[in-house]
Amino acid sequence: MDYYPKAVATNQEPSPSIVLAEDDRATRDSTRLALELERYQVIAVANGQEALTAIAQHRPELIILDLMMPHVDGLSVCRQLRDAGDNTPILLLTARTQVTDRVMGLDAGADDYLTKPFALDELFARVRALLRRSSYGSNGDWIILGDLRIDERGRRAYRKDRELILSKTEFDLLQLLAFNAGTVLGHHLIYDRIWGYDFGPDSKNLAVYIGYLRKKLELPGEEKLLRTVRGVGYVLMRP
Repeated sequence: MDYYPKAVATNQEPSPSIVLAEDDRATRDSTRLALELERYQVIAVANGQEALTAIAQHRPELIILDLMMPHVDGLSVCRQLRDAGDNTPILLLTARTQVTDRVMGLDAGADDYLTKPFALDELFARVRALLRRSSYGSNGDWIILGDLRIDERGRRAYRKDRELILSKTEFDLLQLLAFNAGTVLGHHLIYDRIWGYDFGPDSKNLAVYIGYLRKKLELPGEEKLLRTVRGVGYVLMRP
C-alpha cells in the first residue's frame, strides 16, 4: 500500500516561520518560547489586525490564531486570508469546546484547531503535521484518475474542465485519497497523515471535511468517486 512518508527534517533545512496571534500575554510568551525551543522562527502579535500585518510582511509557513481576540478575531482573520487566496496553513486555538464552535472555525478556513488548555507535545504534533502537509506535492507530478486531474506542484485539482476550488485541508485530503486510489484508508491513518493527531472516535472533524470535499468533487450527474466504508474509512475509486 502507498502512503505518504513522513518528512524528516535535516540541519540544512531553514527553520519554518510561524505567526502566532494570542491576546493573552502569558500564553503568547510561553507558546512563543516553546516553539522557539523547537527551532521555529516565531513572530508573536497580540491581536488579529497585527496578525494580518505580520502575515503580509513575513509570509510565514504557518499561522496560529487565538479564536477570541480584540480588534479582529481569529475567525475574521481566517476568512480574510482565504478570501484573498492565501492558503497558508492555519491552526486555531480556542477555549470553546462545543462542536459547533469548532465547525465554525473549519468553515472559516482554518486547517486545524486545538482546545485550550493544551499540552505542548500536542501543539508540536499539530504544527509538524500542518508543515508536513505543506511539503506534499513538491515533485511536480500529476495524479490522473479518469476525468479527475490533480496538479501536485500547483496544488490544483480538476474534474473534466472544471477546477475544484479547494481549501488547503480539502486538497491535502483529496491528494492522499487519490495517491492511494482503490485502497480503503482508515480513520486513524487519515488523521495521522492530514492532522498528525487522532482526534478519537467521537470527533466529527474528518467527516466534516469529507462532506466538504464530496460536494465539490461530485456535482449532480457526475460519477461518484468518493465512497464511505462504514466503520473503516474512505476510498477514492479508480475509474
